[in-house]
Amino acid sequence: MAVDGLGPLRFPIADEQAVQLRELGRRARFGRGEQTLTDPEVRDTWEIPKEPVHVEWTEAFTAVLDGMRAELGLPPHCQLMPELHSVLLYETGQFFVPHQDSEKDDAMVATLVVSLPSAHTGGELVVEHQGQSKKYRGLKTAVSLVAFYSDCRHQVLPVKSGNRVTLTYNLLLRGDNQVSATESPLVGDLATALLAHFATPVVLPYSSRKGKPPARLAYLLDHEYTARGLSWSRLKGSDSARGALLRAAAERADCEIALALAEIQETWDAYDEDEDAWYGDHEDEDPDGYQDPGSTDDRQYVLQDLIETSTTLTHWIGPETGRLEDISLDISDAEVASTTPTTDMTPYSSEYEGYMGNYGNTLDRWYRRAALVIWPRNQGFASRAEASPGWALDELAATARAGKIAEAREAARSLESFWHAAGRYPGQAELLGKALEAARELDDAQVATMLLRPFALERLIPPHGPAFAALATHYGDIWMDGLLRYWTEGWRPSSYGLAQAPSEWFEDLPRLCAALSTGGTASTAAARRIIEVSWTMFTGQVAPALDGPLTSRREAWLTALGGAMRRDHRGRGQAGIDGRSPERPQAHANGW
Repeated sequence: MAVDGLGPLRFPIADEQAVQLRELGRRARFGRGEQTLTDPEVRDTWEIPKEPVHVEWTEAFTAVLDGMRAELGLPPHCQLMPELHSVLLYETGQFFVPHQDSEKDDAMVATLVVSLPSAHTGGELVVEHQGQSKKYRGLKTAVSLVAFYSDCRHQVLPVKSGNRVTLTYNLLLRGDNQVSATESPLVGDLATALLAHFATPVVLPYSSRKGKPPARLAYLLDHEYTARGLSWSRLKGSDSARGALLRAAAERADCEIALALAEIQETWDAYDEDEDAWYGDHEDEDPDGYQDPGSTDDRQYVLQDLIETSTTLTHWIGPETGRLEDISLDISDAEVASTTPTTDMTPYSSEYEGYMGNYGNTLDRWYRRAALVIWPRNQGFASRAEASPGWALDELAATARAGKIAEAREAARSLESFWHAAGRYPGQAELLGKALEAARELDDAQVATMLLRPFALERLIPPHGPAFAALATHYGDIWMDGLLRYWTEGWRPSSYGLAQAPSEWFEDLPRLCAALSTGGTASTAAARRIIEVSWTMFTGQVAPALDGPLTSRREAWLTALGGAMRRDHRGRGQAGIDGRSPERPQAHANGW
């Protein structure tokens, strides 16, 4: 190894050369979310630019990489390619708190740390996975190499004396690590277990009654992946073999399978053994016990009973597209399985709530895990639609436009058991726009109502005007009145008299009605009806607010709402609908 301006490094690295390296470097940075930060309380080390560093490995290094590939559980037809990432110098007292490495390349699966020979004490590399940890000490007279998957949490303990110098490499995977498992005798057993899972009714919580069989199975894998690193061809260790077995079993059981990312939250009944120690002086703590300020080390808490677990799928590789898709799907406990319990994993965040009189003494933990999600093929559309309603609406509209109206209607009806929750999905404006389009293409009043019913009138915005006008013209006044009744069911004054619809709804109302009025008689009638129900909602919510004492919260709400209505009335009146406006109540509060 040689460095421009310094020449070859002599091993063990002497203090004089360490000083020369430091003069070439800068304080090392680290990533937190979207930020790149410098904070010596988190990462205290020197990073030397890699451009002037030249490393030549002997042929023996190829054999070392091959051994690492095997130790990491990757198949023989794959190859690990090292890519130099950084040169680091840790002086006496320097350290790096527990953290995980981010993928710097789509092909990155692991990190390689090469410790160069130097006379130092401390500075151990501690690698943790599934609740187990191991320390690695650098050597004085020989190079030491440690490779670990990029999701493994690790830290560098403070150097007690001397200098620690390391090279870090990104290990890139070349070749597809997927293997065929169709001939394995386990495939048949797994296929039988899948069929039994989808045929066995679920016992309902707190009841002896049985519900429907599970709609899917989410098998949690052992490693953590980012959205960037999620790929069938880059599954790590045992995940790859299990993935191959379950893919083959799903095919035999006539099921579909997707590779997904899951967010898991556990809530535990827990307590702190020594509250005084936690809130008191920390001078007696282990000097090696550095922690990442961005997360909580919850090992001082004693776990008792698991109160609740929630599992949400956030991304998956689409079964048909093979592309990463954003999804949102809550998975019930009856639909989750794993070989390694989540409690054996390391949470990426945790939060303790002490006793607060009538609640508390709970510890919340959050985890990220990958999952293999399986569902019967004949339920494929509904299973995918529940995870991604926007995708489902696009598919319904496209199928209908292709002339397959009956097929599209049948697919739409398969959503009915869960579609009531569509109004709670994120991106409501975009989702409602897609629902309006699909409702028209399906040409079925009952199906159209089912698709649109979960939304609310305040979600209807001016860009939706033409599509809603087309529906009003196509399905008629009776259908439209029924839909508006559904959309205004939730318009009830709260105990504080505050509206559930935001003031922006009233600000946009003139533009919405103007967009509707261009569609002919039926759409003009729809605009008038929307004004009527909006005014009913408005008066029903304002009246209770005026009857009670004028609190600061209520006053702020009335001021904002009054401003929006005043602009509408003085600007465009009742949205240009025949110039008539309903009677307005007399009120006196901040401009009313």
